[in-house]
Amino acid sequence: MTDHKIGTREEWRAARLELLEAEKELTRRSDELAQQRQRLPWVRIDKEYRFGTDAGSASLAELFRGRSQLLVYHFMFGPDYKAGCPACSAIADGFDRSHVHLANHDVTLMAISRAPIDAIQSYRQRMGWTFPWASSHDGDFNYDFHASFTPEQRASGEGEYNYRPVTAPPGGLAGDDDPVAAVAAMTGTDSATYLLEAPGVSAFALEDGVIYHTYSAYARGLDQLWAMYQWLDRAPKGRNETGLWFRRRDDYDAK
Repeated sequence: MTDHKIGTREEWRAARLELLEAEKELTRRSDELAQQRQRLPWVRIDKEYRFGTDAGSASLAELFRGRSQLLVYHFMFGPDYKAGCPACSAIADGFDRSHVHLANHDVTLMAISRAPIDAIQSYRQRMGWTFPWASSHDGDFNYDFHASFTPEQRASGEGEYNYRPVTAPPGGLAGDDDPVAAVAAMTGTDSATYLLEAPGVSAFALEDGVIYHTYSAYARGLDQLWAMYQWLDRAPKGRNETGLWFRRRDDYDAK
């Protein structure tokens, strides 16, 4: 027997209309925040970056693929991982195929990780994804945009994540006695190795041959990219998390 409040249709409608006003206010505020993001100053990028791609070595400008905007998902897949992060994989399940729509709206969406391109290609094939994915394995890109850290930065707190010193595990996982260790095990690593990477999203513009960094977000700033959580927020029991419940799509049958 449920212990949730039970009401009449009339009571439900009255409460729903009250909630609707709050939802509309949130939508309006979200629109305002989007405009505020777009008003951020652009920062010129003069540093040369090289990436491994399906077509060979590429510059940052070439990652735009002829478009004026580039959205990068910083996918946690380090060079010592045996597989990509399951949390990032859940996010990628949500945005796969969206890249086709964005490409037809002057935006290239891709993932970038420090894993070698061969490992990336193998994992993408395993997961059945179609979005472009580049490797920054030999470069500074992930470090410069605060999605990777050296062991020394992790140990000393000198690195930066989410605009703060790196002093706590990224990603906001909670529930199990040691959720970081559990997720690390899913990537074939230990916690220390797993935490050398972090999730994030960065945006870039290409104008008159000049590349600009326009936006980055991390940690809970990625919440709206987790498509499954947007659905759960509308389910009767909400997120209802008591531990690390999600897996990669192809791992559920192995539980």
